[in-house]
Amino acid sequence: MLTAYACEGKSLRRIPDPTDEALHDTAWIDLLGATEDERARVTRAIGLALPTEADISEIETSSRMATRGDALYMSMPLVSRAEADPRSVSAGFVLTPERLVTVRFAPSQTVDRFMERVATGEVATPSSAHIMIGLLEAIVDRQADALEQVRGELDAISQRIFRKEMAAASGRRREDAMLRVTLIGLGRVGNLISYIRETQGTAERIVPFVEQAAEAWLPHDLHGRLETLRVDIGSLNSFNTHLFEKIQFLLDATLGLISIAQNNLMKVLTVASVVGIPPVLVAGVYGMNFKDMPELSWAYGYHYGLALLIISALVPLIWFKVRGWL
Repeated sequence: MLTAYACEGKSLRRIPDPTDEALHDTAWIDLLGATEDERARVTRAIGLALPTEADISEIETSSRMATRGDALYMSMPLVSRAEADPRSVSAGFVLTPERLVTVRFAPSQTVDRFMERVATGEVATPSSAHIMIGLLEAIVDRQADALEQVRGELDAISQRIFRKEMAAASGRRREDAMLRVTLIGLGRVGNLISYIRETQGTAERIVPFVEQAAEAWLPHDLHGRLETLRVDIGSLNSFNTHLFEKIQFLLDATLGLISIAQNNLMKVLTVASVVGIPPVLVAGVYGMNFKDMPELSWAYGYHYGLALLIISALVPLIWFKVRGWL
């Protein structure tokens, strides 16, 4: 899908069904899952080659940021939630003094919402550089919102793990279910944070790259916004590190609870096996079919045997209780 915008003063106007001539005068061209024909039209209009999906998926810094004349080629991973689980998808940017071209192969709510704000005139975009910086600001803001949501999820998990009722729930089925859900939740949150961290790391490198590579034609009023972006990304990286440490702490606590539950189960099985040994021994002795057994002629021999079985089972239980093992 090809979407084009033209500058009108300090705002953008969307061009419906742009012709090849109209594409030449655009300030922003967005390609989402574009066809070969759409890519060819844009290439003819701007006179520059567009990055392929393989190009924007490279992880080397030299591949993600490059200059060709006045054109800046950049790519960065974005978090996509178009499906049930979040995943990382790469997006490419071609920035020139005249226009910005974004190349996407998967939807991104951040870019779509920025387009909506641009269409309503909420964001001032008098040049291609303003569009690029505004888009970076929208991405960083979205990452901040996502990290705040992650913090709320981690707080909920922490309260679920360390609530007082958990002390009395050891070994119960509901504790096992809770710990299983907790592990899955921590894994999902950890994946999301890793995607966000990757995006932040790339954005942190793109900001100085744009400032240096486009120094000759970058509008002066954008330098302050770039500095603010750098500070915001730094603070988010610190917060991201804090969340990673909290995830590790909660993961250790969850694994510790699982270990305690397993130990309790092994303790029960051990006690049951030890308690059962003396009665089995007594029953084995009196189960022997020897002719001369004095207890066979006793009037209360059967009752004596039952009492001996019960006492042999109770003695280990009492001993474990006295020692504090139960």
